[in-house]
Amino acid sequence: MESEEGAKRCSRCRQHEPRAAFAQNKAMRDGLQSCCGECAAACHQQRRIAKGRKVRPRVDVPDGHELRRTCGEAEPWSEWHRNATAPDGLSTRCELCRAAEGRASQLKRNYGLTEAERDAMVATQRGLRVICLDAPATHVDHCRKTGRVRGVLCFNCNSALGKLREDPDVGRRAVAYLEGNSWKPILVAPGVYQLPS
Repeated sequence: MESEEGAKRCSRCRQHEPRAAFAQNKAMRDGLQSCCGECAAACHQQRRIAKGRKVRPRVDVPDGHELRRTCGEAEPWSEWHRNATAPDGLSTRCELCRAAEGRASQLKRNYGLTEAERDAMVATQRGLRVICLDAPATHVDHCRKTGRVRGVLCFNCNSALGKLREDPDVGRRAVAYLEGNSWKPILVAPGVYQLPS
């Protein structure tokens, strides 16, 4: 029901609201829903509660901010990823929450570990990297053949194991080289060398 040119009366709260407060509905004669946005949201929440579904609490946030559902803090729009298909053009998660979820997902997908299990492994290592003994340990190391997780290392130690082809013999030769025990292969037959012991 219209009262004046720029306003419409809500069918639920019976208040005259500006036309911008009503969502579009092409089935209606004036092209707008019969109840205002606030009443429509309250009605939607009541229906969800009646069906036994989870309902998010309504929280007022300042202009130019969006509420992080995972941590409950309001962040400025500049901290959010863009999503062209969303009504407000923003992703449902801020960059911090998205990064945290991505790390947890990658850990579970690649190694079958939760963050708590990884943290427990670091605690058993006393927070140190197993090879270089620096802190903190951040990169999960696993056997490329079996997929078994061995420990938590730094990036350099983890990549060094990969470059040594995860072969203990190659590692022993590298240690002998570093200790100054130069090795000289002995030619036993054409193309066949024997390493000194």
